[in-house]
Amino acid sequence: MTTIISKAGYAAAAWSAAYAAAGAAWALGAPGFPWGASDPDPDGALSILAGLTPDPGGWWVAAFGLLGAITALALVRGGPAVQRVAVFAAWPLALLLAVVIPDSRLMMGVAYTPLMTVAGLFDGPWGQIGLGDAWPWPVLNQLLCMLGGVLLAGAALTAQRARREACGSCGRADEDTGWTTPASAARWGRVAVMVAVVTPLIYCATRWAWPLGIPLGVSREFLEQGDREAPGIWLAGAYLATFGALGGVLTLGLVQRWGEIFPRWIPGLRGRRVPPLLAVIPATLVAIIIAVAGLTYVRRALAGLFDLAEWGAWLPECFWPLWGAALGAATLAYHLRRRGRCPRCLRGEDRPLAASTT
Repeated sequence: MTTIISKAGYAAAAWSAAYAAAGAAWALGAPGFPWGASDPDPDGALSILAGLTPDPGGWWVAAFGLLGAITALALVRGGPAVQRVAVFAAWPLALLLAVVIPDSRLMMGVAYTPLMTVAGLFDGPWGQIGLGDAWPWPVLNQLLCMLGGVLLAGAALTAQRARREACGSCGRADEDTGWTTPASAARWGRVAVMVAVVTPLIYCATRWAWPLGIPLGVSREFLEQGDREAPGIWLAGAYLATFGALGGVLTLGLVQRWGEIFPRWIPGLRGRRVPPLLAVIPATLVAIIIAVAGLTYVRRALAGLFDLAEWGAWLPECFWPLWGAALGAATLAYHLRRRGRCPRCLRGEDRPLAASTT
């Protein structure tokens, strides 16, 4: 298990060290500080760091990165007591990086990327939009922060597994018990999948209705104003809704056979087992991104920044944290159902000898 801990811990330490160096450079006047005046968030309503300036903000970033690097290295090289403290510190740091610092623009960037890659093929205003519009540096930085948080969480999780003598790859110990058994995970996983599929349909219903001229959840004046100020905006909303609905269809794979065995219509892969991480990694990242976007809307709603009469423009998004949590739970259930087939467990790698036969 030492190898897995080292890989996860050193990756998190390297990310944190790089971020510490970047923070110090910004504080000393280097360009590229991703918050405050350089962030294209006109009213500061999206980012919680909208008021941050390079000095002293850069120094805070440097200190945060240094703390992350020390914590990650402690997870790798520290003794049992030091590792316990490091795990305790790593989870809040990871949560701050992955969930608190990013905002809803991260989800917009991910969702619009497929469209932006082909937008140049079209005439009109859409033809003038490219990937740079979906991923300006402040939003790309949010993606980097999220990935840094995931690395640190992975290092902490791996260290926790080592302490309880579980497999460093899948987390399985001698036997699954209680809610972690495959049968139990299958039951509550189906409920989680159902919630993850149904929840975004509230948003989809409004965004599909608006291009058809149906003012669902908003006034007709709202729709007309949007058409005047940004022609095609409701079609873009319908695209996002369709993107979310397709994600719901893919979520079904977490409880369907085609989520474990490649279906017949996939050439070269038909009939083969789906590697669990092929589903777990993207589903986990998407769950985080969805929850982050929803929390942005919840925060803005609690601040009174929305018109209550135009509830369709913001209330469906406030359910996205539930969507993200349900997707995360469904992904965990999928992992618990399939981790008994972990190759490392079968080969007895990174496991205590007594547990290597399970």
